[in-house]
This record gives sequence, structure tokens and C-alpha cells, in this order.
Amino acid sequence: MVVKRRYDSARRQEQARQTRRAILAAAGRLFVEPGYAATPLTAVAAEAGVAVQTVYAAFGSKPQLLSALVDVTVAGDDAPVAVPDRPFVAEIRALADPRAKLARFARHLTTTHARQADVMVALAGAATADPDAAEIWEKNRAERRQGMAVFAAELVATGAVRAGHDVDRVADVLWLAMDVRNYDWLVRERGWPVERFERWYVDTVAGAVLNPVS
Repeated sequence: MVVKRRYDSARRQEQARQTRRAILAAAGRLFVEPGYAATPLTAVAAEAGVAVQTVYAAFGSKPQLLSALVDVTVAGDDAPVAVPDRPFVAEIRALADPRAKLARFARHLTTTHARQADVMVALAGAATADPDAAEIWEKNRAERRQGMAVFAAELVATGAVRAGHDVDRVADVLWLAMDVRNYDWLVRERGWPVERFERWYVDTVAGAVLNPVS
């Protein structure tokens, strides 16, 4: 009987995860088009094939659903693993050459942007008119800036950063270069191959913060 209860509990947990994923997928489609402000939770529930009470039970509110959607879209999954503990971060840290670090991050960035661009560009637009969306957008911006401060410290520690460029200044450049709207403009609107975008990212950041290669 104990084994059966454990099995039932595991099955219920998996069903709950699948329901959350279905709701997030529905929100990801509808918050992009017709948009966050125009999408009630009843529409999300209908798109996901669940009752609206299930959406409230899983996420609590529409802003909390949007926040969860942003988190999962950025991470790429709903695993409880913080970004600093993800494998790509360890791979970057293991590289000694600063341009190699930038190149590895660029590969991660293009993969992430390809997944998140629709949602994040829609969020940026919604943030101009909706206070809840604006709060979530600002939270994401602050988290990205914090992450780039850590990356900047690694680049400074290589000794290859230009004189007068401290961690804060390098972090600002990294933060600007990683903005999803750069990817949206260059890859999605101008049709750049992702390889060209990655080269642009590395060349742009390296040219702004690293010592010239002799």
C-alpha cells in the first residue's frame, strides 16, 4: 500500500507539471498575440484545455502567470536549477581566453533568444502600458544586469580588459549587447544568420572592452 501511495503521488505530481506546462504554452501563444492586456485568464484556460480555476490554482494570478512564463522561457525548462548552476556557465568559466568566453556566451545567447524573442519583445511592448508587465520587465532587466556583472568580473579577471574599464563599465556593455531586441532587429527583421549575429556580438563586445589584439 505504501508503494501504491508513492506511485499515486508521483503520478499526480507529473500530471500537475504537465498541466502547468500546457498553461504556460497557452499563455506564451496568447500573450504574444493578441497580447498580454487583451488576453483574460479565461482565454488562457480555454487554449490550454483546462478550467480557469485550474489556472488560478497553478499560478495565482495573471501577473504571476506572466512572471512564470518569462522565467521558463528564459531558462528553457521548468527544472529548479538557477542560471549560475547551468552547464553553460561552468563551460564559460573553464575557458581562459576572454574572446572564447564571449563566443561561448554568444552561442548560449542565440539559443536563448531564438526561444524567448516572441515573449520578451511582447513583454517589452506590454510594459509601456501595463504596470504589472512593466514590473516584470524591470525585474528581468535587473536580473540580466546582475548576471552580466558576474560575467564582467570574469572578463576583468583575465587581465585583458582595457585600462579604465572596471567591472561596472564592462557589465553595462555586456548588458546592452545581450538585449533581445538586438537579436530581434538583426536576425528576425534583417535576416542575419545566427552565426553572423554571434560574430557581431563577440566583435562588438571585444572591441568595446578588451585590449586590441597585437
